[in-house]
Amino acid sequence: MKAVILAGGTGTRLRPLTKLLNKHLLPVGRMPMISYGLISLQAAGISDILLVTGPDALGDFASFLGSGKDYGVSLTYRIQEEAGGIAQALELAQPFIGGDDKFIVLLGDNLFEEPLKPHLDAFRAQPDGAMVLLKQVPDPERYGVPVFDVDGHIVHIDEKPSAPQTDSCVTGIYMYDGTVFDLIGALSPSQRGELEITDVNNGYAAKGKLAYRHLSGWWTDAGTFGSLLEASRKLMGDLP
Repeated sequence: MKAVILAGGTGTRLRPLTKLLNKHLLPVGRMPMISYGLISLQAAGISDILLVTGPDALGDFASFLGSGKDYGVSLTYRIQEEAGGIAQALELAQPFIGGDDKFIVLLGDNLFEEPLKPHLDAFRAQPDGAMVLLKQVPDPERYGVPVFDVDGHIVHIDEKPSAPQTDSCVTGIYMYDGTVFDLIGALSPSQRGELEITDVNNGYAAKGKLAYRHLSGWWTDAGTFGSLLEASRKLMGDLP
């Protein structure tokens, strides 16, 4: 199985730090943020990884990570020329993934505690479709929130709802089969002019093919100064 790490974006909530560095290269604990995703994927047995970032940051990533040898992985790079949404960035992975292969996608600012392998094993056993990882949070209105039917299946994901129907959110850890690229190709830009990953996931949900599992350990998207500090403290071992 291959992996895609999406590490673009402007990191506006972390300015002025992100005027100096791409958000995913900011230090978290003892390492740059991007390192943790690579380590988690390698520990799960995935070594073939595509990193998608913007043109301004490509040189910094290549200089720091190189071929990925120091992490026991093989890295390929693609450039997202302009901000067009997470789904647009993911579309750039189609030549890398090829065919109908299953793969995992990480948003590079997602930091988490538990191993990925059990979730990947569950997805491999799934005949087709997609899987998202959920996490209980105190502020689900900041995220995409799943809506369940009476049988516990996800029927829809509400993006940043004012009245969330659950306290679980969709994390930036996604697993897809090859049909994801057909779904992306059929998308129209949202009101903010981007191809939204929530629309991709809702495409799977509409077909009854969006599975899910829950993260039990800590998780953060490290996209604000507060969450960046919290992640640093946890990864330094200062918090339980």
